[in-house]
Amino acid sequence: MTETRCEMVIGAAAPSFFPATRWAVSLLFFLNGMMMGSWAPKIPLFAGALGLSEGGLGVMLFVFGAGSLLMMPIAGFQIARFGSRQVVQVATILFLPTIVGISLVGDIWTGVAAIFLFGGLTGAMDVAMNANAVEVERTMRRSIMSSCHAFWSLGGLVGSALGGYLIALVGDLAHSVLAATVALALFLIARPSILADRPHASEQRAKARLPLTPLPWLVGLVALFSMIPEGTTLDWGALYLRTELGASVSFSGFAFAAFSLAMAGMRFAGDLVRDRLGAVRTLRLCTAASFIGLVTAGLAPNLTIALVGFAVAGIGISNMVPIAFSAGGNIPGLAPGIGLSVVTTLGYSGILFAPSIIGFVAEHTSLSAVFIAVSFLNVVVFALSSLARYADRASGG
Repeated sequence: MTETRCEMVIGAAAPSFFPATRWAVSLLFFLNGMMMGSWAPKIPLFAGALGLSEGGLGVMLFVFGAGSLLMMPIAGFQIARFGSRQVVQVATILFLPTIVGISLVGDIWTGVAAIFLFGGLTGAMDVAMNANAVEVERTMRRSIMSSCHAFWSLGGLVGSALGGYLIALVGDLAHSVLAATVALALFLIARPSILADRPHASEQRAKARLPLTPLPWLVGLVALFSMIPEGTTLDWGALYLRTELGASVSFSGFAFAAFSLAMAGMRFAGDLVRDRLGAVRTLRLCTAASFIGLVTAGLAPNLTIALVGFAVAGIGISNMVPIAFSAGGNIPGLAPGIGLSVVTTLGYSGILFAPSIIGFVAEHTSLSAVFIAVSFLNVVVFALSSLARYADRASGG
C-alpha cells in the first residue's frame, strides 16, 4: 500500500515542471542565501563593535564555521528521525532571529555565542533544505538541485546588494530586523507547500546511524574538492587580479563577478543538462571546464584572459556541488539526512578552512601557482565521477 501511494504521488507530481513543493524548497534556498548575503556587509560592523583585529575577526569566522560543522551532522540525524520537512521548519524559525543577535553583541563572549548560533543554525537549515530538495527530486523524477543552488546564489546577491544600502539608510539593527522579517514572510509563504517526507520508524532505526561504509565519505570528498576551488576563487580572485596582474581596485572585483554570474547562470541550466546527459557525464564535463578555467586564470598573461578563465571555471564549478549533494542524498541503504550531513560537512569545510591554508601557501609561492595547484583537485573529482550515478536515482536513473 505504501509503494502504491508513493507511485501515485510521483505520478501526480511528474507532469508539472514547477509544482508547489519545488517552489517551496526553492524559496527556502533563496531566503537562506538572502540571510547570508545580508551578513556580508555586517562583517565590518560586527568587527568594529567588538574591537576585533583582522586576526580576531578570523577567529570569529572560524567559530562561525565550527558552529556549522557541528550542527550539520546533528541536523542530519534529526532528519533521519523526523523527516526534512519538520527539521527545516524548526531550523529556519531558530535561524532567522540570529541575524538580529549579530547586531546586538556588546562583548567578545556574546559575539562568540551570536556567531556560533548564526553559523550553526544556517548549517542545520542548509542540510535540511538540501535533503528536502532531494525528496522533491524523487517525487518529480527530474533534477532540481542545481536550480535550488541558483536560487541560493540569487538570494545572496539580493541580500548583499541591498544590505549596505539599508544599513546606511536605517542602521545596523533595523536592517537585521527587516531582513529577518522579510525572511519570515518568505518562510510563511513556503511553509504550506514544503514536501512532507517523514520516514517509517523501522527505517529510522536502520538508517539513522553514523555511516561506516566509505561510499558517503567518498561522495563527501567529491563535494570537498569541488568547493575548495569555489572558495579559492571567491576569496582570492580579486587579490590575484590586483597584486599579480595589476588590476585597479574597482576592476579587481570583476573576478568575483565573472565567476559568480557564470556559476549562477549555469546553475539555472544545470538541471536540464544533467537530465539530458546524466549526472556522471555532466560532472565530468564540469570538472574539465573547471580545470581548464582555473589553469587559464593561473597562467593568464593579462586581465582579459584571467577573467575568461574565471568565467569558464564558474561554468564548470556551478553544477559540481549540486550533483554531489544529490548523490549524497540518494546513497543506497542510508537516510538522505545522514548521507547529506556527511557530504555537506566535508564540502563546506573546504570553503571554511581552505582559505587560511591557501593564504599561507600563497605567501611562499604566488596566487598564480595556487590557482594552478587547486585546478588539479578536479582530477580527483573526475576520477571519482562514477559516484555521481547515485544522483540519477532521484530522477529514476
